[in-house]
Formats: sequence, structure tokens, C-alpha cells
Amino acid sequence: MLFVPATTLVATLAKAHAEGRLEEKLAHCAKPKLLIIDELGYLPFEPDAAHLFFQLVSRRYERGALLVTSNRAVGEWGTVFGDPVVATAILDRMLHHSHVVTIRGQSYRRKTTPMFSPEWRGAVPRDAEGSVPDVV
Repeated sequence: MLFVPATTLVATLAKAHAEGRLEEKLAHCAKPKLLIIDELGYLPFEPDAAHLFFQLVSRRYERGALLVTSNRAVGEWGTVFGDPVVATAILDRMLHHSHVVTIRGQSYRRKTTPMFSPEWRGAVPRDAEGSVPDVV
């Protein structure tokens, strides 16, 4: 199993590409039975990074499990990857044989964070209706 934030993964692939070690790095990332990529879409990808990510997804396709976390809906991934054609190619491989789990509601971190307790409610930013926004 390999766990890596999406931004770290893309930076690592870009560095390996620049150093002429992309094949080695892709093989390393393709090797684990499970690759977990965290926070995909938190920051948009540069065009070259989207192509590197595609190469990784293509390399792992039907060879190993891929678990991806994202705060972005699949329909927004064209924006994330900066190119709807690349996004479609990535999604085509990722969604085949997949189970998509959508989790709605407030962050689980709020349950254990003191600033979200009743004593702190006055200090928490609120929207016009007085509710705590989903993202702080």
C-alpha cells in the first residue's frame, strides 16, 4: 500500500520526468496492490502534471487498486486537470470497475475540534443565516 497526497505525487512525477527517471517512478507507484491518492483537486493540475497523472492511472489500470479522495465532483475534474479530454481519459480508466462513494455533510474533524464545541460557537465564522459554513 502506498498513500500519497495528490500534490506530492504530481510533484514527484514531474521531478522524475525532469531527471529522466519517469519510468522508474511510474513503476514504483504501479507496484503496490493499493495506491491511495489523497485530496485530488485541492489544487488544479498544470497541463504537464495532468498528462503525468494520466500515465500513472493508465499504468495501474486493471493491475492494482486505486483509491482517490477528492472534495470535487467528478463533473469538475475537467477543471482540475485543465483539459476535459485528459480528464475524460483519466475518468474512463478510473471509473471502470470502480465503486464511487459520496460522503455528504460536515467534516468529521469538526466533531473533535474544540473550536466547534458549544463554548466556542461565538468565535466560529458564520454565514448570513447564522450557520457554520461547510468549509472553514
